[in-house]
Parts: sequence; structure tokens; C-alpha cells
Amino acid sequence: QVQLVESGGGLVQPGGSLRLSCTASGTTFSINGFNWYRQAPGKKRELVATISSGGSTNYADSLKGRFTISRDNAKRTVYLQMNSLKPEDTAVYYCNTYISRLYWGQGTQVTVSS
Repeated sequence: QVQLVESGGGLVQPGGSLRLSCTASGTTFSINGFNWYRQAPGKKRELVATISSGGSTNYADSLKGRFTISRDNAKRTVYLQMNSLKPEDTAVYYCNTYISRLYWGQGTQVTVSS
């Protein structure tokens, strides 16, 4: 059974930083690609960043330069480093992976507010 558990969210002031983690179990982690999505209140879920099994990354155009996705295969964890946070980054952040079907974590809330 594949399980994804996100952590690291919280309340941060504009301009601050957070690092989200997504820890996976029940899968051969190193061969999987992972994605971070986010969903703000009243909005559709949107893709934030992707990382392949080989470490190749892609980002939503609007987030390039502020967000960085990375992975640590030994820790079975994918990270999302978020810098220069803005109020519009407030959302629930989810990670997912596709192994025969899509698996999602439960999400972690990020609130950017003064």
C-alpha cells in the first residue's frame, strides 16, 4: 500500500520561507517521479513542481525562481523549498505519484499572512 505523508506547512509572514516534505512508503521510491500540487480556497488544484526518478525538475512558470523541488532517495522524501512567499501562495499543498494509479497525500496547509 503506497502512502504519502506531507509535513512542514504552517503560518509564515510574507517574504518568509518554508520547506515542505513528502515521505513515501510502500513503493520503490527511487524509481518514482513525484509532483507537488496546491489548492487555494475556491480554486482548482494546480501543479507546482515535478521531479523525475533521475532528478529532472519542472516548475509552474509563475513559481520559477522561488520554489525548488528536490529528493532524497535514502530518506524516501521529496522536498519543496519555498522562498519569498506571498499571500497568494496560501493553499493546501499535496504531493502525488503515479504507480498504476495516482496516489495523493493528505496535504499540508501553508498560510502566508502578516
